Amino acid sequence: MKLLKGKTAIVTGATRGIGKGIAIEFANQGANVLFTYSSSEKLAKELEDKFKNSDLVVKGYKSDASSYDESVILIKKILREFSEINILVNNAGITRDNLLMRMTEDDFDKVIEVNLKSVFNMTKAVQRTMLKQRSGSIINMSSVVGVKGNAGQSNYAASKAGIIGFSKSIALELGSRNIRCNVIAPGFIETEMTEVLDEKVVEEWRNSIPLKRGGNPKDIAGTCVWLASDLSSYVTGQTIHVNGGLLT
Repeated sequence: MKLLKGKTAIVTGATRGIGKGIAIEFANQGANVLFTYSSSEKLAKELEDKFKNSDLVVKGYKSDASSYDESVILIKKILREFSEINILVNNAGITRDNLLMRMTEDDFDKVIEVNLKSVFNMTKAVQRTMLKQRSGSIINMSSVVGVKGNAGQSNYAASKAGIIGFSKSIALELGSRNIRCNVIAPGFIETEMTEVLDEKVVEEWRNSIPLKRGGNPKDIAGTCVWLASDLSSYVTGQTIHVNGGLLT
């Protein structure tokens, strides 16, 4: 049985890493997946082609989630093709790491804009549709750093902590219409971004995790599927930690 059969999902920032893993797993579970990307047209096409022979719609949209206007336009485009939007995964994010004394105002502002304001933009843009449906699952991607902080990542930590507070508030606002809003806080997830790191550094991180391994996008995607499906119909306002025991 496919857990998301017949559902339509939006995933922001889905051409690589965690977002790509979520998009693939959603499609494997029977959902139509509409994903966004900022510049990676080739990667977007590769993801579309992966499911071109299936009965599903897996389609990329070039859209900047940090722009409210572009988010509204995106939802309008999607609603011309689909009568419902059942799932929204706010995954788009960037890092501009530096110690506070070296961090520029632009470094701070851009991370807040892409990581946090994008969640406001997309949630607000999709809210009216979900309210009419009287159903929906919104899943926002935070981080272990948003819970415990990290030196050299004050901008990233602030953005990811803000997502948690925002999501709890939305869960309270929209719960009466059967719209759920939850957060996933990944720990150390091994993606294309971590492949460029020194292997000794990566091994030290792995050894600091109780499960003695880094996570992978499938670990996050599996939790996303559960939160998107009817199996979690009584779960809202929660932060699910997927970190191998790194933070308990």
